[in-house]
Amino acid sequence: MMEKNWHPLKVFSGNAHPALAREICEHLDVPLGQASIGRFPDGEVRLQILENVRGADVFVVQPTCQPVNDNLMELLILLDAFRRASAQRITAVIPYYGYARQDRKDRPRVPISSKLVADLLTTAGSDRVLALDLHAGQIQGYFNIPVDHLYATPVTVEHFHRLRLKSLAVVSPDPGGVERARSFAKRMKAPLAIIDKRREDAHVVEMFNVIGDVVDKTCLIVDDMIDTGGTLVQAAQALLDKGAVKVYACATHGVFADEAVEKIRDSQLEQVVTTNSIPLSSAGQKCPRIKVLSVAKLLAEAIRSIHDETSVSRLFI
Repeated sequence: MMEKNWHPLKVFSGNAHPALAREICEHLDVPLGQASIGRFPDGEVRLQILENVRGADVFVVQPTCQPVNDNLMELLILLDAFRRASAQRITAVIPYYGYARQDRKDRPRVPISSKLVADLLTTAGSDRVLALDLHAGQIQGYFNIPVDHLYATPVTVEHFHRLRLKSLAVVSPDPGGVERARSFAKRMKAPLAIIDKRREDAHVVEMFNVIGDVVDKTCLIVDDMIDTGGTLVQAAQALLDKGAVKVYACATHGVFADEAVEKIRDSQLEQVVTTNSIPLSSAGQKCPRIKVLSVAKLLAEAIRSIHDETSVSRLFI
């Protein structure tokens, strides 16, 4: 029998999403680690770990959500502090990985920012990364340290099973998301449809065609994130125009930038399901169409498996 890790398990949080970290700690039955994180008058991060972490197995929970640069810098400084405090192992738990959309050179003279962030995390002191629904799977290869890549599918599938939707069709909002939608459709035992879209620029999308049968179907759009909501709302309308009777949507990361919540509120969508990988804005909390599911238990189970040196693959869907 494999011996379990004898180093104490400690979970810390930055300022990005302390509520999620506290919920993870409740599932793990450990207290949230104590740290003082503030700002100098000029905005620099001021930080001190307030307890002994020498020889500890440390997990730092910090989604790099809005304000992205502030939260990313805070995470890097946290990692550096734990490395200098002689933690045995440091795992960056990143429920939402910022800069993930800049994962390749698709135009001349553009950066691969997601690779840069991976290098920064490693240099700062992270020994491994626990991520949730990366925008692109190849980002795992940007790290030279172990990456455990979880999916929120078990959480969202369970929710939609409970709804018992009739004549369901799962829809990918673009060809790039087909693998994600196909996996979801398999678990829902539903057919798959695809929306062919053409992006004019970063913020303007024109819908062209719906591939698959959606007539008289209840459609469920599956994506990894909702940013401005424009693509989602247009996709829902395209499905209704093609004969769908109802449209639901789910995405792991509810970024809800700009006027996304207002677009969803005024749309024909029945329900938009997301997770608490990112804290929901006050406007989002007031929107009756938005439903938030917790991934705290999923992340807690992964943290426990990493700490105990047992398989995390049972959580991969």
